Amino acid sequence: MAPTTSSPNATPAAIGALLPKLSDADADIRYMSLNDLDSMLRSGPSTFLLNDYHTCAKTVECLLRTLDDTNGEVQNQAIKCVGSLTQKAPADLLAPMIEKLSTLKTTNSVDNSIPATALRTFLAAFSRPMVGIQPAKATQDAYSALSKVLVPRLVGYVVISHGIKNQGSPPAGMLEVRDDNTVDHDAIDVLVELVRCFGPMLQDAEKKALQKSTMAIFDHERTSTVAKKKAVAAISLLALYMSDALLSTFISGIIESFNNPHLTPAQHRLLITMMGSLARTVPQRFGRYVRTLAPFILDILSEQEYQTALEDTAENGAADSEAEEVREAALLALEAFLLSCSNDMRPYTDQVIEAALRFVAYDPNVAGNEDDEDMAGTQDDLDEGGEEDFEEEGAMSDDDDASWKIRRCAAKALYAIISTRSNGDLLDNGTLYQKVAPVLIDRFQEREENVRLEILSTLTALVRKSTDNTMTLFTFAGETEFELTSNVEARSRKRRRLGSDATLFESPIHSLSMAGFKSPDASPPPSSGPRADLARLSSNIIRGVSKLLKQSTLATKQSGIVLLRDMVTVQHGGLSEHFTKIAEPLIDAINSSAGGSSLQSIGSGVSATGGRLRIEAMQLVSAICDNHSSAIIAPYAPGLVPALTAAVRDKYFKVSSEAIAAVESLVKVLTPPRSGSHAQANRNLVGELYDVVLDRAVAMDADVEVRQRAIHALGVLLARGSETGNGRVLSESQGRKATMVLLDRLKNETTRMSAVRAIDVFLTSFQHATIIQGKWTQDVALELGAQLRKANRGLRGASLTALRDLVGNAVALNHLNDTIVEELTGMLLPLVSPNDLNFLGMSLIILSKLVRRSPSRVVNPNLNGILCEIIVAPLAGAVLEALLVLLKVIGEQRVGQQLMQNLLQNVGVNGDPAIVGKAIGTLLVSGGPSVGVRLDDFVTELRSAPDDKRRCLALSVLGEAGLRLGSSSPLKPDVFTNYFSTKSQSLPRAAATALGRAGAGNINSYLPVILSSTSQAGSSQYLSLHAIKEILQFTGQSRADISPYTSQMWEKLLAASQVEDNRAVGAECIGRLTVIEPKTFLPSLRDHLQHVTPAVRGMAIQAVRFTLSDSDEGFDEMLQPLLVPMLTAMLNDDDLENRRLALGALNSAMHNKADMILPRLADLVPLVMKESKVKAELVREVQMGPFKHKVDDGLEVRKSAYETLYTLMEGAYARISPADLFDRILAGLEDEHEIKVLCNLMLTKLVVLDAEETGRHLDSIAERYRSILAFKPKDNAVKQEVEKLQEANKGVLKVTLLLHEIVPGKASLGGNVQSEKWKGYWEWTGKEFKAQLASVEQDVKSQAA
Repeated sequence: MAPTTSSPNATPAAIGALLPKLSDADADIRYMSLNDLDSMLRSGPSTFLLNDYHTCAKTVECLLRTLDDTNGEVQNQAIKCVGSLTQKAPADLLAPMIEKLSTLKTTNSVDNSIPATALRTFLAAFSRPMVGIQPAKATQDAYSALSKVLVPRLVGYVVISHGIKNQGSPPAGMLEVRDDNTVDHDAIDVLVELVRCFGPMLQDAEKKALQKSTMAIFDHERTSTVAKKKAVAAISLLALYMSDALLSTFISGIIESFNNPHLTPAQHRLLITMMGSLARTVPQRFGRYVRTLAPFILDILSEQEYQTALEDTAENGAADSEAEEVREAALLALEAFLLSCSNDMRPYTDQVIEAALRFVAYDPNVAGNEDDEDMAGTQDDLDEGGEEDFEEEGAMSDDDDASWKIRRCAAKALYAIISTRSNGDLLDNGTLYQKVAPVLIDRFQEREENVRLEILSTLTALVRKSTDNTMTLFTFAGETEFELTSNVEARSRKRRRLGSDATLFESPIHSLSMAGFKSPDASPPPSSGPRADLARLSSNIIRGVSKLLKQSTLATKQSGIVLLRDMVTVQHGGLSEHFTKIAEPLIDAINSSAGGSSLQSIGSGVSATGGRLRIEAMQLVSAICDNHSSAIIAPYAPGLVPALTAAVRDKYFKVSSEAIAAVESLVKVLTPPRSGSHAQANRNLVGELYDVVLDRAVAMDADVEVRQRAIHALGVLLARGSETGNGRVLSESQGRKATMVLLDRLKNETTRMSAVRAIDVFLTSFQHATIIQGKWTQDVALELGAQLRKANRGLRGASLTALRDLVGNAVALNHLNDTIVEELTGMLLPLVSPNDLNFLGMSLIILSKLVRRSPSRVVNPNLNGILCEIIVAPLAGAVLEALLVLLKVIGEQRVGQQLMQNLLQNVGVNGDPAIVGKAIGTLLVSGGPSVGVRLDDFVTELRSAPDDKRRCLALSVLGEAGLRLGSSSPLKPDVFTNYFSTKSQSLPRAAATALGRAGAGNINSYLPVILSSTSQAGSSQYLSLHAIKEILQFTGQSRADISPYTSQMWEKLLAASQVEDNRAVGAECIGRLTVIEPKTFLPSLRDHLQHVTPAVRGMAIQAVRFTLSDSDEGFDEMLQPLLVPMLTAMLNDDDLENRRLALGALNSAMHNKADMILPRLADLVPLVMKESKVKAELVREVQMGPFKHKVDDGLEVRKSAYETLYTLMEGAYARISPADLFDRILAGLEDEHEIKVLCNLMLTKLVVLDAEETGRHLDSIAERYRSILAFKPKDNAVKQEVEKLQEANKGVLKVTLLLHEIVPGKASLGGNVQSEKWKGYWEWTGKEFKAQLASVEQDVKSQAA
């Protein structure tokens, strides 16, 4: 029945003309007429029927007849028309329409749910009201009609009279239980839709009446289970909109029911189920009743009940099915309590764990169940046919045994405990590993597949929570290695030395210890903490999993392999002594040929297939290779290589892709330096891997992802297998063939990025001329240079990195002739721009290498002009150091004269004197006489310059020259100190900085003079501190020289820092000095944290913070036992400002010393949480003219607390209680604007870190976001307030989009009612903020692109 292609104009007359056709004998005509009617009702103006009551009433009558049509498609179309008509009908017609729909009896239709479906369509047609927001008039009119008609029809009596006298009694309620103990399921569906659509508008009397009618359904034992489940959902939905008083009364009634001695098992189960559903639906409001309700649940799961169940089973030969259903419901409710009200369940932690452990082993139908420990002790004696033995142990058939449901629910309850309580207390104090983990390991023998999978999943969750940080438990090895290659120097925690910032852009060739290029050290596990607890149980876990891998189903094998993989990743090894047990089953799993046809669920929405099993197995192989010594893995390589080569050739691209990643990891095991003297023995195996990788890299029929990974693996093979001497496992011809393939793939658009990274890996680690050919190097260099013009930023960055490593490779650099060098210089110059500092720094380093190769071809007027342009930009840090490196090389190659003239004539005082001075000073010293100017010229300039800018520049040049000349510098301290007393604003500070830099090169001549100045009060003292700060920044080269002065410096710094103006710079100097001699000064600094004067304590806190970001290994050794006690003392300081500084110190410690604070993070997090709360005593009122203004003195501390929480969440989410963290985030969303912004950032991270926990808080987030978006500024609001509000709204909408996209499935974790508020909020934002939402969505897509 196709609809008509067009419809008449929407007028009352046109609708009236269609109505007779609805009674036509031809069903096609009735259907098409209804379709035309629906089109007119939808497209017509909103008011075109408001004044034609007669036509509307007649339309209702006709629709009622078609709802009882004999044709199902006609009925469905009539239901659609009901929704369309509802939106256009006059308000007076709504009540009669509801009355007729609710009393409609179908006689011609087989489907009796049609009237209820029409009613639900009627209800859904109106826009949903939101709490706190005025509903639309149409919605108000609809609610008025519903309150008058539908609510009385549901409950069977008039609830609210609405001023109507002598109302007749309505017919029997739709929710009433009939004489035959049945209830209308469709009526419950109508109730659910009513509450979902109009819940915020229902009055307490109506909610109470609907609740009472729904609860009456539970009082009849013969009522169907389906009806009771629907009634539970309806009650839970009603609870969302109950007032606190009504909810309290309702739960009080539930508590009285629990105390009823005549409560039947069926009623008991329903009450427990209802409590679990309420916990998921209204967790925050329900939490206050948990302490009363939890004992009822725990009593059902007590040891006494457990023993009674076993005794009854032994006596009767079978378990009581009703009692087991109650226990199952109790465990499910317990899970809901733990997930939704975890903080309120803390007092019952021990009881919950005991109950869950008790019933996870509950198997009354297996003989000897009471001796679980004895069974665990004999697990090693199980024969290979253990899976079949499990099936034979039962005393009854599995069809009759439902105890597995209880065990599965118990395992889920344990999973909930691990999910909510492992981020801190229970994991750190060993409870989970000492009590829970051993029982889970014993239950590997579980005979029921579903339960066994849940147990493995629970133990896997515990293992993942044991990691030291929020690392991804498995990543593509190739991508990880590339990142390590690029950033290994940046991640170094050793103290930065002179010029070391430039190493952020340097090639890592000479200092790189790339992942996989060195056998991982077999370091012992930590002595305490979660990883230590895991290490103690590792042998038992591996023993149990190895048996499962030999004898279990595909799903169990997959879960076991995932568990092993996560163990290896968390422990950075751990299989050294047990690899023999799992090697053969692991190879069998890789060889599995089940393909993708066999599909099994393994819980948590994850499926198990043959292909997935192979992928997980190969990920485990990669993890083992990356975290274990080659000596352990190499003996099994003859079995692994054929399995992996077969998997690489697999048609399923995901299997093939993962196999190549595993091959890459295995290659590192089989090749030098990890393989040691056994490289030649592995030559044939590496050859097999080379052949299959090369084949996939050039195969045009292979998936793009497969080819990309194969190309990267080929780069690793080249780097590792082409060494000279005994280390060579690839022939010279194989190496050359591979390099040509890489060059060819570099020219291909789809594989270019992978080829760039592969070439980068090859050039970074390979230094021999036998493979790196001249023509190949030149072609690669030009091709990489050509990519620098591409729009793809990722490709440009990767190409620039590869080009940096190419010129950093001595063999490759020698192959570049003058012509190639000149061409590369032209390609690099467009990137020498301050607009992109990442590209700028790396480009400068590449140019410095090229200058050494061919100075005259690189240094030309174009380069000189560009350098002059970037020198005037505000450069700092690594980019500035890279620039100075280039200038130093230019000077050393004696080609800097023209550049020096340009700097003096064209730049001069136009730029920052500090930056320009460093550049000129570097070129002056490195170039010597070749640059055409002398040091004395700048001394003369300093004395004769007519303005302060020129003098500042001269001072900066002299300071940099003094630093680089060292003890040979002719400059004396008075050249700089003479300008300390000038009245200029900038000159004294420039002189102090220059004095410090010059002093760093000549400690003995300068430092005594500087220290003597620190005893002078006033500006001289302040300037001397700045000079000391500059000297301390360069102590990496002069530590021996500074040691005679450290004690004197310490005393003078402490004395000078008492002055308020000196406190910040003094604290920095004290911190840097502490790093130099930690044994002498660190205890003293710790003691100053307890000083009676708040200002001194504040100075000490700042000094500690400066020690954290710039330290070395000796200092770290001293700091480790002191850091957490020091941070604890800081965070407990009485002074508000000191606590703010302490939070900044903790933030810095998390960034730089995470390994020191992670083991004791549980002591620090509560202190941070405490500072994130609004404190009423810090809020005061200030009179500003006629107005009163509130000032919150604690705002800055709270901002620092939330910033610290953000850092802790990023780096140690596994150690923070999710419930506590979300409590602070939800509170922050109601705080000041700056804190709301931070909370939005935290939510964007949490969506990725813990989507499941985020999904549980969607309703609470929706309430806060709705309040933010609904706020309207005053008419006289200033522009700043309006802009701040717009920014807040944009941030909220951005996070809303992210939550909606990433957590859609999580919204239904607790049933359909859990995220009702979020659904309503999403619909509201889509309607009220449609344009803004579209704009934000476009911005997000643009940023992603």
